[in-house]
Amino acid sequence: MNKISFWLHNARHISLPQSILPAVLATGMAMQYDTFSWWLALIALFGVACAHLGMNLADDYFDYKVGSGEKRKALASEGMRARVHKYPYLTSGEATLCDLAMAICAFLAAAAAAGVVVVIFRGTTPLIIAIVGCILGISYSGWPFRLSYHGYGELVIGMMFGPLLMTGVQYAACGVMDEKIILVSVAIGLLVTNILYTHSVLDRHADAQMDKLTLARLLKKRNAMLGASAVFCFVPFILMAAGVVFGILHWAYLFTLILLPMAIFLWDSIRKFLYDIPVPLTVRPWMGPMGKFDKYCEAGIGWFMLRWLTARNLISFFALILLIVNIILKITHTLL
Repeated sequence: MNKISFWLHNARHISLPQSILPAVLATGMAMQYDTFSWWLALIALFGVACAHLGMNLADDYFDYKVGSGEKRKALASEGMRARVHKYPYLTSGEATLCDLAMAICAFLAAAAAAGVVVVIFRGTTPLIIAIVGCILGISYSGWPFRLSYHGYGELVIGMMFGPLLMTGVQYAACGVMDEKIILVSVAIGLLVTNILYTHSVLDRHADAQMDKLTLARLLKKRNAMLGASAVFCFVPFILMAAGVVFGILHWAYLFTLILLPMAIFLWDSIRKFLYDIPVPLTVRPWMGPMGKFDKYCEAGIGWFMLRWLTARNLISFFALILLIVNIILKITHTLL
């Protein structure tokens, strides 16, 4: 494995749909405008991907500093369900902390270079968005704020990968920020938050042992946690329906409603987890890509990955449907 593939793997490229699909969707929405630029859109997409991977590694860096991975292993050895596979490339000696820092700088430098190009052609608006995103990204697990350890991490990520990312990419691609992108980006932000929130619910006991205050731990009670899960799972669909009713969005945005059964399954699986009701570790075609699920089960994290991957796939399909809708609308408009 060469260095590039090594760091792409350890930067958790499996999570890239969390940022790339919202960015591609924003690009699709930007195509509706005459000022759309393909090459600026592609540069923005590249920058988003590099920033995401760099932030993932930065999260490992700061967590390694406080030994969260080792604490998780200790908890698992005591019989507590905890996701233990955290920065194995560091604990195995495959890479040093210095190597990790250099990889972080490389990814973020590439993202910054892409940002400079966009700012030259689109002005300072994308720069302001990028600066806010960078501050929030570093503050997610880094000092001095360490927002993910104070219960704000899920909301911060939702803001970054929803409104900030999508408005920034659309502005980079066409120089326009409108009510459509704001409404859709909020829906996407909620679904992104859902990924992190699902994570925090599943890991809440392990997080408590490490004094990590997540949104799930802030809510404390099971009914409150289920209520929040309902917000993240179902409000995006309500926003799409409201957008259509008020004439902001095209009626075709309602095609996202076909994903409601998937959202219901995810919410119900969280409910069963909270009430210690077993869920069969069975993968269904409608769940979408589930990676090497058999190996996840062998590693003892099938219970975690079933729910986490479903949450990831929910936003992936949601964004893909809206992207297809926008492409069809663009083609139809061009032909007419």
